[in-house]
Amino acid sequence: MSEFRKDPVTGRWVIIATERAKRPSDFKLNAEEKSNGPCAFCGGHENETPKEIFFIGSSPSNWDVRVIPNMYPALRIEGNLDREGMGMCDMMQGVGAHEVIIETPDHTKELSDLSVDEIKKVLMAYKARIIDLEKDKRLKYVLIFKNKGKEAGASLQHAHSQLIATPITPKRVKEELQGAKEYYEYKRRCVFCDYIKQETKVFKERVIKEDEHFVALAPFASSFPFEVWILPKKHSPDFSAIGDKEVEGFAAMLKDILNRIKKVLNDPPYNYVLHMAPFRRPKTGYWGSIDEDYHWYLEITPRITRLAGFELGSDFYINPTPPEIAAEVLRNG
Repeated sequence: MSEFRKDPVTGRWVIIATERAKRPSDFKLNAEEKSNGPCAFCGGHENETPKEIFFIGSSPSNWDVRVIPNMYPALRIEGNLDREGMGMCDMMQGVGAHEVIIETPDHTKELSDLSVDEIKKVLMAYKARIIDLEKDKRLKYVLIFKNKGKEAGASLQHAHSQLIATPITPKRVKEELQGAKEYYEYKRRCVFCDYIKQETKVFKERVIKEDEHFVALAPFASSFPFEVWILPKKHSPDFSAIGDKEVEGFAAMLKDILNRIKKVLNDPPYNYVLHMAPFRRPKTGYWGSIDEDYHWYLEITPRITRLAGFELGSDFYINPTPPEIAAEVLRNG
């Protein structure tokens, strides 16, 4: 019989369709054919994009990681918010930041193909941009995400991720913050830290891999088949506080998990999202316990199923692959 499962952080429910449990071979996955390039993101084509905001490398023309403004930004850094009411509705100008992190100058490589040191440089670029954007008092949140493959929303095949900074805290993030705060107020512990201990020491069947610093697991209430979370064992609400030793461990774990997904699911399109706390400005009562109750993590979602009317109308997700099966397959992958 199918099961309802409740996310321990947000309180959202999902349906795990155990009666129609699917393994990788059931999804009929075909790897996307990749072009040979070159493209505007390739090394030597820097003049085809906006000028870089940040780079890691010896020079702007000899770079390992390059950050540029998005050519078609959802939000722009220039201007004022100009909040105003429109009848019973509210609006403000589309002020924020929309940047592209080009992960390698080599068109033929995916993030999972890069060395641990090269992935570490991508993660350090994330960290540097978060720290810089926090200085802008108009901004409250930075969302870093990756769309890999056309079905996941990528318009270019060259390996890249994106950053969008907003003057408001997104609703999904607020749900996590509220859930984490309520748990902390009741138990005086971080819900994520408790969850990590439970999954690694008691219910080990959803753990894919762990080491000294990180754990990768299929979450109990997975919304999508083969969804994976990578969480640091050390409590921290801010990815930007990650240390050198930890970022190297994170790079190694990320490479390993992406390659497992690639092998098991035949190089599927996927999204990943870096969940982290919003910027804390001095403001009475504004998420006062975030430092104690919230915990950053990376969520990876292979795009092997599609949302339909039930999901859109109810906000329930139907997952045909129990996380226990997903974890087993990825552990052995």
